[in-house]
Amino acid sequence: MKILAISDQESKYLWDYYDKSKLEGIDLILSAGDLAAEYLSFLVTLSHAPVLYVHGNHDDCYEQKPPYGCTCVEDQIYDYQGLRILGLGGSMRYSAGLHQYTPADMAWRVRRLWLPLVKNGGFDLLLSHAPAAGLNDGEDLPHRGFSAFNHLMDKYAPAYFVHGHVHMNYNPAQKRWDRYQNTTVVNAFERCVFEVDLQALLEKRRRGRSG
Repeated sequence: MKILAISDQESKYLWDYYDKSKLEGIDLILSAGDLAAEYLSFLVTLSHAPVLYVHGNHDDCYEQKPPYGCTCVEDQIYDYQGLRILGLGGSMRYSAGLHQYTPADMAWRVRRLWLPLVKNGGFDLLLSHAPAAGLNDGEDLPHRGFSAFNHLMDKYAPAYFVHGHVHMNYNPAQKRWDRYQNTTVVNAFERCVFEVDLQALLEKRRRGRSG
């Protein structure tokens, strides 16, 4: 499964200089937040891939005008062709925005998901806006990561963690790809493409259940 991950900055390569060949072969588009609703609607309309999204800290406008044709996966485990996606958007609380949370708030959101996590036997991909604590996050309050995400990766060992919020142009040393134990971490800033071996994930899950 080929996935296009996007966040924080609309890609001129995709939007201003669109060509249908640029989205050929993309099976799924994941938005990690802080993108214009029109941009997401544009991508879902002109590609054959669904767009799943979580909110960024600047996405309060989605309340009045959500991305047309796209699916919000906040606070749930969304199964797409067998890929279990857990959505937890928003950033650390630094003002009165709708999609800002204290560490305790985010931990409570995770606790509320205990039943879906049990029923689904975990998840394969964590989609968030903010990064995890101490994992390529920022030192300033708005860009600090959530330790709740570290705890989720510790307990469920998802194959992927896709986040945004920390712009690649903030710091030349900012990583696009990283690793946290058994989880591949992807900074979705602007755009990046990666492939998921879905059959391998499904086989691993089957072996875990049979064992």
